[in-house]
This record gives sequence, structure tokens and C-alpha cells, in this order.
Amino acid sequence: MDNTTQPIPRRSMLFVPGLRPDRFRKALVSGADVVCIDLEDAVAITHKDEARDLTLPLFAEENPSGCERVLRINSLDTVHGLRDVEALTRVELVPDAVMLTKVRSAAEIKLLEELLQGGRTASIKFYVTLETNQGLEDVFDIAGASPRMACLLFGEVDLSADLRCKRTSKALLYARSRMAHAAAAFALDAMDVPHIHLEDMDGLRVAAEHAAELGFTGKACIHPTQIPVVHEYFTPSAEEVARAEQAVEAFKESGSSGLAVLNGLMLQKPVLRSSQRILALAKQSGAQHKVAVQA
Repeated sequence: MDNTTQPIPRRSMLFVPGLRPDRFRKALVSGADVVCIDLEDAVAITHKDEARDLTLPLFAEENPSGCERVLRINSLDTVHGLRDVEALTRVELVPDAVMLTKVRSAAEIKLLEELLQGGRTASIKFYVTLETNQGLEDVFDIAGASPRMACLLFGEVDLSADLRCKRTSKALLYARSRMAHAAAAFALDAMDVPHIHLEDMDGLRVAAEHAAELGFTGKACIHPTQIPVVHEYFTPSAEEVARAEQAVEAFKESGSSGLAVLNGLMLQKPVLRSSQRILALAKQSGAQHKVAVQA
């Protein structure tokens, strides 16, 4: 969620290869909260320029679902990463956010902010993927590096290799928890890694439940069939929505004190922020469901 009074739900994010603009259009009506075009891992080095040229015009097209549209750019220490950023400064309509991968320090975020500080690009939010040991060590500095930070993503494959550990929930428990804590500290969303086994829906449910329990707010997807399952674990229940509505109303009645009383319990601002997020998630869930059914 953003550092705003009205959080943006990010329960699911569907990745689309940069060389497949047809898939991007389909992804917009898939029911995903976020759709990300990948110019990095999904595109071979020999096709980077082609993918960029195909991708950027797509952000000028209609967005029927109103989902958040993200561009995953190449690392800023590569020529293609710099070309990605330069191209963004020349287009009429920009993505809602850019995703920077393999981030090791807050300095990379500050550099990106400086490169995208003028004109239309000043509105672009930042997604950051945590994939390195150094990034894990500095994750709190990274999370607070810019007011444009919106979401942290857990990069399980590269991070486990860098940490020299196995890719199991037990081995990566500390890393996942540290990232979730940093995201919460700066009111950012925390997105878990995609479940890469498309036919293994039971495994997806286990992974989504584990991430939700740790404080993650969503999970990335690599196929539209994963989205409904992911939403099961990151969408509030009817009971949670009812309690959130009561809490928000209690704060309205309390005025500007920052405290409220509900059913004899004292509530403080963190409860208000949590309740606002729950209500935003509930509203988004209904809107996305209608779009997906119509499509």
C-alpha cells in the first residue's frame, strides 16, 4: 500500500513478457490487481530494444479494468537499464510504476528517483525486488529511500542462491519475515514470489497461506489461473470487512484525536490504517471480479 490515506490493493501481480503485447491486453482483464510487463528476465539480451519499442506504446492504450500497470526495467548498471529509463522520459503516457530488480542499496532508488524526477515521469511509483544478500541486509534503508516506493517483491530464486540456502519456506523464513517487516514499517506492499508449478494448485495455496501469515499483502502470478487462488488468501472475509467498517466509523466519530473506542476497546492509528486497507481490498475485489466476468 502507498503512503497515502487511500491504499491501493495489490493482492496479485501478473507478469507478461515484453515481446508479447497481445498477452498484455489480455492480462488487463484477467482480474489481477497489477499487471507487469517484463523487459528484464523475460527478454533475451538480443531482443531488449525490440521489446522496449513494443512495450512503451501499450501504456497509451485503454486500461479497461483500472488495474495498476508496471514496467519491469533492466538494472541501472546495464546499458539497457539506462535505455529503458531514457525511453520513459520521451513517451506521452507512462506506466503507473517501474520495477527495479536485484537492488542492493538505497542509492539505486535515489538514482532512479533523480533520473525520473521531471515531467510525466515524476508520478511513477517504484517497485523493488529483493534478490541479493546485500539487499536483504539494507532492506529497511531501501524501503524508506523514496516517498515513491510502493511495493517490495521477494526474489526467492536469486536470493536463495546468494544466501547459499535451499529454496524452502523454512530456509527462507528469516528473509521473508525481514522483508515483510520492512514493508510494514514504511507502509509498503509486500509481494511474494510466483508459484512456478502451474498445475500444483495445492502447493500454490500452501505458499499463499504462508506468505499471508507472515504479513505479505499479495503474491505474484505467472498465469491467470493462479489469480483466483491467490485472491482467496489476500482478500478480507465478510467478518473482517464488517469490523473494519465499524473501526473507521469509530475514528470518524472520535474527531482528530487519533484515538477511538469500539466495543470497549481503545483503538489507535495503526488500526485505522489497517481498516482502510481492508475496505480498499474489499472494494477492489468486487470491481475486479466484475471486469473478469465481463471479459
